Amino acid sequence: MSKNTKFLLVSLPASISPTNDHDEALTALRSAVTTDYGSVFPFPIPEFKIGTLDALVQQADELAKLETACEGVVGKVGDSLKTILEGDEEKVSQSKTVNDKPAEQYLKSFHWNKVKYRADKPLGEVISTLQKEITSIDNQVKDKYNSYNQVKTNLTALQRRQTGNLTTKSLANIVSPDLIIRDSDYLETHLIAVPRTITKDFLRTYETLTPMVVPRSAVQVAADEEFTLYAVTTFKKHSQDFIHKCRESKWTPRDYKYKEGGKEEESRELDKVGKEEKKVWEQALRLGRTAWGESVMAWVHVLALRVFVETVLRYGLPLNFVCGLVRTTGKLAKKARGSLDVSYSYLGGNAFGRDKKGRVTKDDSSTSADMQAAGHMGDGGDYSAYVCYEFEIR
Repeated sequence: MSKNTKFLLVSLPASISPTNDHDEALTALRSAVTTDYGSVFPFPIPEFKIGTLDALVQQADELAKLETACEGVVGKVGDSLKTILEGDEEKVSQSKTVNDKPAEQYLKSFHWNKVKYRADKPLGEVISTLQKEITSIDNQVKDKYNSYNQVKTNLTALQRRQTGNLTTKSLANIVSPDLIIRDSDYLETHLIAVPRTITKDFLRTYETLTPMVVPRSAVQVAADEEFTLYAVTTFKKHSQDFIHKCRESKWTPRDYKYKEGGKEEESRELDKVGKEEKKVWEQALRLGRTAWGESVMAWVHVLALRVFVETVLRYGLPLNFVCGLVRTTGKLAKKARGSLDVSYSYLGGNAFGRDKKGRVTKDDSSTSADMQAAGHMGDGGDYSAYVCYEFEIR
């Protein structure tokens, strides 16, 4: 789906057609939008069991909040997919489907999912079902991606120990057991990573750094582009002082204890965590794909409910309306709505008028305030004479 694509969900009374015919009303809507500003597709919405007027007004408020929550979850799942696919836009786009088809195709062929969201149930129950579903999706994705990030962090730490410089990498493959003094009550071997630029200073001063450093005990163990690793022997009772003085001199003491089979154990651990990371990555990707489609589906059904409730509040009973999906762009959406305003401003009664040149004008701020208090303002705080919700799926 193009990043610039926008959609309008528009509901109009069937009376915009002289015969009150739904197909003719949809044709009239297409004529009002015109192909210059967008394409119109039928968007069928079933009738629901409604309660009192007060209940409908309250449900309109609940649905507005729920739509915001749905949009937020869709965005978060999309961000998670982008993270796990390392920002590959093509792969992310391929992963964003609804019922195994692109979101735009799903919208254009929308039909209410009567199995998942039973239209024969009271409206309040349908809203509750959608609230529980979007919360569940959010929690599942959050938990799975937290698990993946933890495993990924563990793997990165292990890999860094294999590939870092001599101040951080594992020494199991580097230090020979013959260099380490073991089972001595008095002597201890220290491994010190020294910046290559100051190795001469180290060799000149290490023996006098603290008391009881064994003279000429420094042995070069390994070197990389940045550091040289030395083994130095001291008496145990001065070990802590020696380590402290090394740090003061910008030398890095390495905490290393020789362990029989340590090299093989590290290799097994790296392999184990690597396999676990791949497994959790696949699970997170699979869940992300499913969750994105399900959250978009829930969002669109919430939008359909918003249109239905607002249609009842706006046009009254008995219900006889037509709903269309307008596919447009960010630049043309305002023009599409302007064209609709021109055609259907009369539905707004006194809220709209016309100036001397016949252009549609909106009433003063006091009228707008009354409309807003009654719950008839659009998402942008702007009243329209017809039911219209604007959205985009990224």
